[in-house]
Amino acid sequence: MMMQKLLIFPYNGNGLEALDCIGDQYQFIGFIDDMLEKQGIKDEGYTVFNRTILDTHPDAKILAVPGSPASFQEREKNIGSLHISEDRFITLIHPSANIGKHVKLGLNCLIMAGVVITSNASIGDHVCVLPNTVIHHDTVIEDYTLIGSSVVIAGGTHIGMNCYIGSGTTIINGVKIGDQVLIGLGSNVINNIPTLSKSVGNPARQIKTS
Repeated sequence: MMMQKLLIFPYNGNGLEALDCIGDQYQFIGFIDDMLEKQGIKDEGYTVFNRTILDTHPDAKILAVPGSPASFQEREKNIGSLHISEDRFITLIHPSANIGKHVKLGLNCLIMAGVVITSNASIGDHVCVLPNTVIHHDTVIEDYTLIGSSVVIAGGTHIGMNCYIGSGTTIINGVKIGDQVLIGLGSNVINNIPTLSKSVGNPARQIKTS
């Protein structure tokens, strides 16, 4: 039986780490990237293409994982700009991840090595969870959010859309985090955080932005 073809967008850190999650599930063709200086690069035998590859391989599945602390708020726009049908997106889970009973996972999610998601958690569409993060029971993570590595999210937490949760962060149970929130590395979140804000520290406090 032929393996399903797979393209990853863009050629970035998340995309490179996603290679470790593929295993023998897919035939990886290469990366897609809009930056001319990246196109044509061959990394470990794989090529970086422009978007025309979407049309030349219409049967290929897509994993779209753009975003960083500097660009996370653009994730929805960047993923939407691919203009592909929802059925082309896949959710990719590393074999070592532990997904509990009754967990809901949306489309185009990347769940990396060592991640634990426990009972009744709900993960939206287009969410990335980096290695060794633990998401406890009844947590809700909305669409387009990025969760860094070694994050601990206690039960009953609600994280809004298009957030970035920095690596090493701990979030106490029952906290509500609004949309488009940035949480800095290693923060300890013990209070609700409003939409369109940035917080960092132990305990996490909002920081002013110019």
